[in-house]
Parts: sequence; structure tokens; C-alpha cells
Amino acid sequence: MIINHPILGPRDSSEFTYMGDAALIDRPDWQAQDALAQFIDYGYLRDNPAGNHRELWFHEQGDRSFLVVTRNTLTHKISNVELASDVARSRGRGT
Repeated sequence: MIINHPILGPRDSSEFTYMGDAALIDRPDWQAQDALAQFIDYGYLRDNPAGNHRELWFHEQGDRSFLVVTRNTLTHKISNVELASDVARSRGRGT
């Protein structure tokens, strides 16, 4: 599988480590009333969709960047690749 890195161009997926659901970018508020429940859900509950899914990938054997990859879990076709820092910034989460 080839991941088209936004900065470095096409790279083999063997250079990357799959980190899980891209929802991991949205960390719960540790000061919320229900912070414990939110962190339990954040740490242990994951979706396992059939079809398009946003995933977090780490470029371990490259520039060590985190990417949000939108991939079809049935066909493995990648439809979009973004820097995770850009995704977090667009959601007002900072870097």
C-alpha cells in the first residue's frame, strides 16, 4: 500500500506505523465532570467500520510526522492524507 505523504510524496506503508482511529486527536477534557468516563472511552472503545475510516499513522522510518489517512477498510484504497497537526489546528486543538 502506498501512502501519499503531503510533504514527502508517495511512500510505502512499511515506513509507517498504524496508530489507530484518528479520533485519538480529540483528547477528552481532563477537567470535565465526567473526565474519568471520557478517558475510559477514549482509551478502550474503538470503532471497527467497514468502508471509509480516518486513521492515524506515524511516519516512523521517515520524518516522524503523524498523518490522518482516510482509507477504505474493505479495499485499502486511500482517498485522502493530511498532516495530523493541520487536522488538529483546524479543530482548534493546537499542535
